[in-house]
Amino acid sequence: MLTAAKYALLLLLFLLLFASLRGFLHLFIGERKARLRLIHSRSSPWEHKVAGWAEKLQGWTAHLKDLLESNRTRMSVRMFLGVSFLLLLGGFSCGFLLFYNIKGVLSLTAILGALPYLLMRMRLISLQLKTRLDFLPAVEVFYQCYVLSAHPNIRNVLRTALADDRIRYPLKPVFEQLHLNLSTSREAEDSLRIFALTLGHHWGDYFVSIIRIGMLEGNDVSANLRDLVMDMRRAQLFDQNERTRLMEIRIASFSPLLFLGVFLFVNFKINYNNAYTYYVLDPGGRNMLLDAGLMIFASFLMGLYLSMKRM
Repeated sequence: MLTAAKYALLLLLFLLLFASLRGFLHLFIGERKARLRLIHSRSSPWEHKVAGWAEKLQGWTAHLKDLLESNRTRMSVRMFLGVSFLLLLGGFSCGFLLFYNIKGVLSLTAILGALPYLLMRMRLISLQLKTRLDFLPAVEVFYQCYVLSAHPNIRNVLRTALADDRIRYPLKPVFEQLHLNLSTSREAEDSLRIFALTLGHHWGDYFVSIIRIGMLEGNDVSANLRDLVMDMRRAQLFDQNERTRLMEIRIASFSPLLFLGVFLFVNFKINYNNAYTYYVLDPGGRNMLLDAGLMIFASFLMGLYLSMKRM
């Protein structure tokens, strides 16, 4: 009963802190905007710093928006940040209740707070791995439709390639997303940037640059598309080897988590009472599990970094 009361009190305190902090930020930003509109004075160094921080925050928000859209999720940036903030608070409270030290609090806060972003990154890398080998046939289909078109137009060629149903899944939804973005009033540069982020490899960047030239300058890009297809055919074996290495990196990243699960399962299977006493009730056992979790998290980060670098 006392533990439940502690949890309820902590939850209430965090919710009150969140509400007060949000209200303060809204009030501060509103007053700041009003002052900037009414007072046209020389900017101080502090105002330049605030403007720089706001610009960085805006760039980070735009990055999150592109990441969420490339994953084709319906979650908004505000919802994503809200979930991350709640997990960060949950990590702080769990670290305080379970470990009673700075190491446990900071570790669980960092892990749970960064978890939504890392999961989105891993989901995007999984999508990129699935679509990597099918990108060459899709570019060949696009090139054929472009050459056979009487009056080549990137939007029309893309619509024709999708209508013929020759672009295979799972790459077809990626091209459909590009066609949908280009068909609306959205900026072409934003649509191409999200498309390149979804593909995630240098061949995709080359293809996007060719499409950009064809759309913005109206030039004939059939020769560029032909050269891209030929280069991709020559490098096809290398791309397959790179995909195999990426799969090996992913397996190696998740292996420590599997080993820890097997280790705990065996210990609890052999002697449940002793294992429960040591790993759950004893602070030394909980600290050992925390160290294992930190090592697994570091392995996960390293695998994510190597995967992004390989792509």
